[in-house]
Amino acid sequence: MGITKTDFMRGMQCPKMLWLDKHKPRLKVIPPETQQRLDAGNDFGDRAMAMFGDYEEMTVYRPGTTVPDKKAMAEKTAEHLAKGTAVICEAAFLYYNNYCAADILRKTETGYDFYEVKNSPEVHAQFIKDAGFQYYIMNRCRVPVERIFIVTHGPDEESPFVINDVTAEAKSYLKWVNDNIWNLNRMQKQAEEYKIEPGEQCTKPYECWYYAYCHGTRAVEDAAEETFLRD
Repeated sequence: MGITKTDFMRGMQCPKMLWLDKHKPRLKVIPPETQQRLDAGNDFGDRAMAMFGDYEEMTVYRPGTTVPDKKAMAEKTAEHLAKGTAVICEAAFLYYNNYCAADILRKTETGYDFYEVKNSPEVHAQFIKDAGFQYYIMNRCRVPVERIFIVTHGPDEESPFVINDVTAEAKSYLKWVNDNIWNLNRMQKQAEEYKIEPGEQCTKPYECWYYAYCHGTRAVEDAAEETFLRD
């Protein structure tokens, strides 16, 4: 099954969140304001692709869907790494089915710099952990990543992007990721629902989309079920 960047970050906030993603996704309730924020983040990421000029995007979808084809993307990425493409966007990597798609890889004389794009005015700890997970996957895939940056949004359209060097912090998470990724892999496959009492992890660093389910709000659970069946 494998773990993606999103899986890992959600699983580290709360393992039950990841289990529900895999086994009961119909119970997920995403508030409209959260979806708007996610959409805005995607738009900002699309704009950032061109921040260094011409680029090659690795995104490949499964036929007839908008679901990324991870294997095809990883193969396409390998081809561009071999060719020495200067800027690769959505560069995809698979390591024992664990997966990441790096926002921007920019070629250097001896390797690549990695840029993770976030639609935020400042760098948060979660962003660095996110980049650390991706560095782990790329490191295991023998990609020579040199520097790691978080790209945040600038004060105006004249300066839309701010580049923040987080190399030391992100690379320091290598062991932390390795210590947790395999446990999350095993946990998400278990048949029985993961048990954990509601607590701080329900809202920090982000409010969980299964908050109503875990706190016993049956009406919301029924609404989620109806939406799933209707779709």
